[in-house]
Amino acid sequence: MTLTELRYIVAVARERHFGRAAQSCFVSQPTLSIAIKKLEDELGVTLFERGGQEVSVTEIGERIIEQSQRVLEEAETVKRLAGEHQNELVGPLKLGVIFTISPYLLPRLIPALRILAPDMPLILEENYTSRLSEMLKRGEVDAIIVADPFDEAGTVASPLYDEPFVVATPKGHPWEKLGAIAANQLADESVLLLTQGNCFRDQVLQACSDLASRQSHGGTLAANLQGSSLNTIRHMVASGMGVTVMPSTSIGPTDESLLSVVPFKTPAPQRRVLLVTRKQFFRKKAIDTLQQAVFRSGLEGVSMLEGATPTP
Repeated sequence: MTLTELRYIVAVARERHFGRAAQSCFVSQPTLSIAIKKLEDELGVTLFERGGQEVSVTEIGERIIEQSQRVLEEAETVKRLAGEHQNELVGPLKLGVIFTISPYLLPRLIPALRILAPDMPLILEENYTSRLSEMLKRGEVDAIIVADPFDEAGTVASPLYDEPFVVATPKGHPWEKLGAIAANQLADESVLLLTQGNCFRDQVLQACSDLASRQSHGGTLAANLQGSSLNTIRHMVASGMGVTVMPSTSIGPTDESLLSVVPFKTPAPQRRVLLVTRKQFFRKKAIDTLQQAVFRSGLEGVSMLEGATPTP
């Protein structure tokens, strides 16, 4: 068994395709296939189900590949330790961010990070929490920024900030004259939400229980009142389609001509944003620096949690 063979099986599990895995490893497909078959014979197990358009991983294969990823990370740690003068803040850092955070955090985070770690560029991946979680476990990203709750074995989560929710209405809506509204008032309106599968949609429904109850009983939260992104929903609201709930950081100066923004009555619903990495990830200083860059980003409308205790 060699580290090269472990890299091959991790690549196939990631790509779900032998040809693409071979390309990512810069070898020919026969070379990769022969090496994997040799490893399977040595271990006496089948790692992949071959057939159809996509390769699937067997049950025992999932466990072996997960362990192989840890072995490869530990091997990389050995290399780092051997080069004791290696600077953890030199070289790219692979960061995943969920869709409802990245457009609003990254424009502020990147300038702050450039000051703290000018030789550590970011390789960015924008996706849903479930996909980013899988990418983190497989080592395809080094860290992810997601919203609580997040509970995955083998990871550690550091709280970054608490972000309140606000209500956005079209110009001229009666609510724009109110100082604040209660969450249960949303049950009387046509409310636009993100499509199912997006964690922010779930957070809004959890915070606004009357709204969730109305949806479960066939209320006006119909499929045509859903949007694929916050930006899409913003424009639908501005056109008069309904109202919506948005994270406070998603509201910018350009919205003043399109929308009216009304805060919730205290206590306002909110979400906690986390920075998550694998417990065994060796570039601890890089993660700490990324966290400091978030704290220095000047993100408006949130409560920074500098000094909060990470959750294993």
